[in-house]
Amino acid sequence: PRVEELETLFAEQTGVGHAIAATSCTTAMHLALTAAGIGPGDEVLVPAFTWIATANVVLYCGARPVFADVDPATFNIDPDQLRARVTPRTRAAIPVHLFGLCADMEAVRDALPAGAFILEDAACALGARLGRRAAGALGHAAAFSFHPRKIVTTGEGGMVTTDDPGLAAKVRALRSHGASIAEEQRHRGPLPHALPQFNLLGFNYRMTDLQAAVGLPQLRRLGELLAFRERWAAWYRDRLGHLTWLRLPVSPEGGRHAWQSFVTLVNEEQAPAGRDRIMRRLQDAGVGVRPGTHAVHMLGRYRERFGLRPDDYPGARACAERSMAIPLHNRMTAEDFETVAASLEAL
Repeated sequence: PRVEELETLFAEQTGVGHAIAATSCTTAMHLALTAAGIGPGDEVLVPAFTWIATANVVLYCGARPVFADVDPATFNIDPDQLRARVTPRTRAAIPVHLFGLCADMEAVRDALPAGAFILEDAACALGARLGRRAAGALGHAAAFSFHPRKIVTTGEGGMVTTDDPGLAAKVRALRSHGASIAEEQRHRGPLPHALPQFNLLGFNYRMTDLQAAVGLPQLRRLGELLAFRERWAAWYRDRLGHLTWLRLPVSPEGGRHAWQSFVTLVNEEQAPAGRDRIMRRLQDAGVGVRPGTHAVHMLGRYRERFGLRPDDYPGARACAERSMAIPLHNRMTAEDFETVAASLEAL
């Protein structure tokens, strides 16, 4: 019952008809692609700068991930680069709303062939908006994460959102071994002893009620959690604006950044040191910093399998080598934020 309650509230908050909980954002993406019929021989376009799961789920389906470069100004997929990678075998794309900033979905749609399935990787984007529409309601389906680093966490978990009732029904079946009726529905029905049919090859990707119970009170406070992050993201942008060597993340006009992470870009020509040395110095000062995420085409598994080179996607390489996330989360105090800013200034 808690999973069902979480799904209902999540659908309301993202403005979609259906939300289906899963064990992670990775399994949520796998479910959505499988339900959409993506399989061997298909190509799926993904950004070259993202967490590795965005590309991995394509391989899970037997399809081929095709990378497109990103715009370092937003960290999101570059629609012109996306268009250049379209082939007759392109069946889908996974634009990522990286760090909580929505991708330019209108430009993404315009770059793709008619009928291409668009799956939002909204792992970081709960609460984000593009204009008046929420992340999760911008493509044919979307996948969210409840990993511990996210704004709302269930320890681990994920969610599929969609307005397509047929796709939602298939996702629900696939997450429970392909069962024709979910166990919780069967147990409440007139024939709880009648076993379901299994006409699909499905998976065990069900969220537990324990996880949903952890997530529900956070989801009810989502507005408060987002407002805190917005306030301190604005504070960072005001306080650190004089550091010419540190490019601060953009905030969308007419939309909403979820600020799951506050990811900067180090201009190493002006910076007091290289990005990696800066991170070591900040770590030594007690400030936890990290690279934004990976240039997936530079990781061994993809580099070797597809014969990719670092300079094939220069935008993604620049982001991987120069991005730096500084602390921003809901347990930080004003003193914590001041410590981060002062440590950056002291460099």
